[in-house]
Amino acid sequence: MAVSTIYSTQALNSTHFLTSSPSSSTSKQVFFYRRHQSQTNRRFNTIITCAAQQTVVIGLAADSGCGKSTFMRRLTSVFGGAAEPPKGGNPDSNTLISDMTTVICLDDYHSLDRTGRKEKGVTALDPRANDFDLMYEQVKALKSGIAVEKPIYNHVTGLLDAPELIQPPKILVIEGLHPMFDERVRELLDFSIYLDISNEVKFAWKIQRDMAERGHSLESIKASIEARKPDFDAFIDPQKQYADAVIEVLPTQLIPDDNEGKVLRVRLIMKEGVKYFSPVYLFDEGSTISWIPCGRKLTCSYPGIKFNYEPDTYFDHEVSVLEMDGQFDRLDELIYVESHLSNLSSKFYGEVTQQMLKHADFPGSNNGTGLFQTIVGLKIRDLYEQLIANKATAPAEAAKA
Repeated sequence: MAVSTIYSTQALNSTHFLTSSPSSSTSKQVFFYRRHQSQTNRRFNTIITCAAQQTVVIGLAADSGCGKSTFMRRLTSVFGGAAEPPKGGNPDSNTLISDMTTVICLDDYHSLDRTGRKEKGVTALDPRANDFDLMYEQVKALKSGIAVEKPIYNHVTGLLDAPELIQPPKILVIEGLHPMFDERVRELLDFSIYLDISNEVKFAWKIQRDMAERGHSLESIKASIEARKPDFDAFIDPQKQYADAVIEVLPTQLIPDDNEGKVLRVRLIMKEGVKYFSPVYLFDEGSTISWIPCGRKLTCSYPGIKFNYEPDTYFDHEVSVLEMDGQFDRLDELIYVESHLSNLSSKFYGEVTQQMLKHADFPGSNNGTGLFQTIVGLKIRDLYEQLIANKATAPAEAAKA
């Protein structure tokens, strides 16, 4: 492990790296300049460690209230260890750290605080309210094994707090509204996921949450959704065309004219040809399959469960699509479904079922959202292991050549 010195100042709106002539192949000296908005001018001189091993970067995009936090908990659980805020740091930090992963919320790269956005008449979804230069530079630094002082957007106060030190993890997950918006950031991603919640389901979820839990009126909920929609359609939704995997949540087709959003049809759209990623399939790879599981082996109340699997195209990309409509009554019986799925990247028979049972209280654990989030988590673990193994063998292969 090498040691680097970072000098953070308030000088510029960009970050610059200058590498000195190292005394060993893994040591670096980095001069790190970044913008920090606060009430006082401060300079940070911090001695940090600089990891020689490159970080694997995963991107997760979705609108607010669409299940990113739940997905993050499922994903970090696959790698082991509970994800927690940085110890001894800002109690309002958005960062989550576990044994192998660090999850960064991209809201931290808002360039305008809540008051600033109101004054300029922009939403947090608008690119003008976000600092993509700093986002790119810091994700690039972390991917290269260099620690950064990342800003913090305080969701409680709506202000931009003092930065926090982020060490390069083995796996960095950047989650939020814009992980695939900027081409430079997009090219740093080793794998990307988009959570695509249909307008009907999003509306039903928001009504359930905001009316029941927060006392909001139906009219205010509708107004909030409509106010965000133009920016969502312009800046967030188009990112799904770049995703390696999309989890699409739709109203059920098993109940005619259902508008409650309690029973869901969920589609896992998996891009073909992605390095280190092989799509999951049902029964026979590449075939078109429609399957209603045996009621004696999988307990499910009205309206039942139906699976579909087929090859398809998605934004001109070849994809495989696995779909589940309906919900489970007993998670322990999920092993029956798991036994008919292939390319799960599980370590042992029944691991998907075990993970689902472990988090039975998480939202979506009785339907396709929880199932497909769990499967994608296992696929990301497999991708990480393949990437690391490939990097380990690369020097030996280069020496042979």
